Amino acid sequence: MNNMGSRGTRRILDGTGVYIALFLVVTALAVAGYWTLIPHSAVDEPVVEESLPSPAATPIAAAPEPEEPPEVPPPEPEIEEAQPVQSAVPITLPDVPADVTPVAPSLVVAPLVGETVAAFSMDELLYSETLGDWRTHDGVDLAAEPGTPVCAASSGTVTDVRDDDLMGTTVILSHDGGYDTIYANLQAVPTVEVGEYVTAGQTIGSVGKTALGESAMPSHLHFGVTKDGEYIDPIEYLK
Repeated sequence: MNNMGSRGTRRILDGTGVYIALFLVVTALAVAGYWTLIPHSAVDEPVVEESLPSPAATPIAAAPEPEEPPEVPPPEPEIEEAQPVQSAVPITLPDVPADVTPVAPSLVVAPLVGETVAAFSMDELLYSETLGDWRTHDGVDLAAEPGTPVCAASSGTVTDVRDDDLMGTTVILSHDGGYDTIYANLQAVPTVEVGEYVTAGQTIGSVGKTALGESAMPSHLHFGVTKDGEYIDPIEYLK
């Protein structure tokens, strides 16, 4: 009987048992493959979704309104101080002949404007009312009131300022080309000194009454011109 049971058991193992064992092996292989295919990160670490803030949740600050600049009052206009009005002082200068050309050594201006009361005369004798005799006259006498300004007839250098016995206070200027001009019967104190350079038209003195040799004549300037030491007619240089 035991032999029959052993044989029965052996038959079961030989038939059905083989299929059961095969099923278990397949099942085990399927489970192992599943675990192999699933990534460990998916199993081990849970997926955490980050929550992003909603755009509406963040308030938007309003832009600050620009501040208005403070009002600056317009500058007050400056008030200029009134300057004192200076009255012009008229200065009377001798007239300059319109036809005179300023070319040295010719005279460019008349020493003063006045009537000729005694002409130049070196070849003919003229009667002197002051001295009561007949004599030559080495210049021209131009009538003018005492104090009338006398100007340099041409640019030059003052070579002499003297008090002549007959012709009174006298100023002599030296010019280019050997010319000298003589201004006599001036007031006692002329406005120039020896060695001073003057320009044509510059005041050198004023009409006086210092010429004793012509004191009987009306108030005047005695004006003479020399060329290389020889007296010549001054009128020739005023044309």
